[in-house]
Amino acid sequence: MDDLNEKVFEAVSYIRTKVEINADIGIILGSGLGNLAYSISDAVEIPYEEIPYFPHSTVQGHEGKLIFGKVYGKNVVAMKGRVHYYEGYSMQEITFPIRVFTMLGISTLIVTNAAGAINKKYKIGDIMLIKDHMNMSGNSPLIGKNHDVFGTRFPSMQGIYTQTLRDAVKEIAKQIKFPNLQEGVYAFMPGPQYETNAEVNMLSILGADAVGMSTVPEVIVAAHSGINVLGISCITNTTGGEEVSHEDVLEAVNQVSETLVTIILQLVHQL
Repeated sequence: MDDLNEKVFEAVSYIRTKVEINADIGIILGSGLGNLAYSISDAVEIPYEEIPYFPHSTVQGHEGKLIFGKVYGKNVVAMKGRVHYYEGYSMQEITFPIRVFTMLGISTLIVTNAAGAINKKYKIGDIMLIKDHMNMSGNSPLIGKNHDVFGTRFPSMQGIYTQTLRDAVKEIAKQIKFPNLQEGVYAFMPGPQYETNAEVNMLSILGADAVGMSTVPEVIVAAHSGINVLGISCITNTTGGEEVSHEDVLEAVNQVSETLVTIILQLVHQL
């Protein structure tokens, strides 16, 4: 994407015509997880298609709105629906919203997704804190000209899933007596096809606990700008040998969405 800085500036300038506040916390709501948006007070909604250069979601369960408002007095901006690499966008395009979030002032990014279990101990309905990831796409959103206003040419990816945020979620899970909290490694596959048995075996050997088609590009760009990141996966299916559909994924997310919303709201309250 040429002239990234100018395009981000133009998008932010348009957003400023709708909302004046900076955002402290950015939240990306993955497949079927849009209900958290109802907990945002004083909400201002901006459809993606109104924002210059903002990519538009084409997937069921991804509504396509930026929502600004407050949660426990904190200024938040939430993406109700994300875009994916498999939709035909470039890595730079799917991470453009994170560049916009950065210019809006966020210091913390909470990213949610639906994922398939690689770890055989996981079951449908578990919530997995992402402690690390594997980028299996063979691509990076940082390829090309580095934009120094956002970050360094060669950013470290060590410890990019912030430990203190993960620890806070573990404590919240104890308080609400949620027994199915896991912590593991998330593998990003480009999709849109689900994984073959051979691919599942490969990911297991490499040390992945769950696999999905999102999150990692956004996290890489957030890390490039030094933003604290919390990644959360809803385990919606097991992998290998079983048929799965997008409708199955959305149904599984619905079963755990209330708990996940509670966890995120309590975390925001503590930040």
